[in-house]
Amino acid sequence: MARRSLLFSPGDRPELMRKAPAAGADTVCFDLEDAVAPSERDTARAAVREVLSDPSFDPDCEVTVRVSVDAAADIDALLDGGESIRLDGVMVPKVAEAADVEWIADLLAEHDAEPALLALVETARGVLRAEEIADAPATDALVFGAEDLAADIGATRTDEGTEVLHAREQVVLAASAAGVDAIDTVHTDYEDDAGLREATEFALQLGYDGKLAIHPAQVPIINDAFTPSPEQEEWAKRVLDARDEAEADGRGVFSVDGEMIDAPLIAQAERVLERAAAGDDR
Repeated sequence: MARRSLLFSPGDRPELMRKAPAAGADTVCFDLEDAVAPSERDTARAAVREVLSDPSFDPDCEVTVRVSVDAAADIDALLDGGESIRLDGVMVPKVAEAADVEWIADLLAEHDAEPALLALVETARGVLRAEEIADAPATDALVFGAEDLAADIGATRTDEGTEVLHAREQVVLAASAAGVDAIDTVHTDYEDDAGLREATEFALQLGYDGKLAIHPAQVPIINDAFTPSPEQEEWAKRVLDARDEAEADGRGVFSVDGEMIDAPLIAQAERVLERAAAGDDR
């Protein structure tokens, strides 16, 4: 499953949560952390559970929830109601070590739930331990949070982003080494289409699989950047067809368009077709 775009929706706004899938994101995330005031968290938990337990709420996209610092209370509130709920994934904020993810997995297991876990790496300690976090059996994706990281280390955010570039690369390297998804940070100015497009294309160049969105209008731009062109899709099909022919003939080496193909290029071709399929589905 491709996660080209992940759209946040505030957990205390049921009307926005119900509308969120219509934006076309591959993943929607109902937010119980930053988008909700602590005094309103109980109300938000009830609102999220109401939406997730509604049988008519059955979108084609992945449906996730970002838990708060009081994750145990969030999970109990969502899963103790007795009704069946739609919960495909849980985003864990401020992940500083693998134990932070495993703890959430254990809490969910107590409720007989096994959603995908998305680890939000947004602190200095989390970046330094990104490899350990990505390698945790429960981790399904690493999510890079540049804004909180900058605050944590006392950096000044700039349009160029050089102050978080090393961390941004560290997260995508760790995710790639562990074979999990890497999702890039938000572009905070939701009216800056050109800046978002540039930031998204750069994230793709770095190796990210997708990008966070804070406004529905950002989703088409992100999806477009992460959706392969017809030429890229045709190249990927040729690579995988040639691989299948080589395997059938017992050959370990083959070429496409005059280029020798190895395991990394095969993996790249598979990612291209996965993203292309996600674009077709949406």
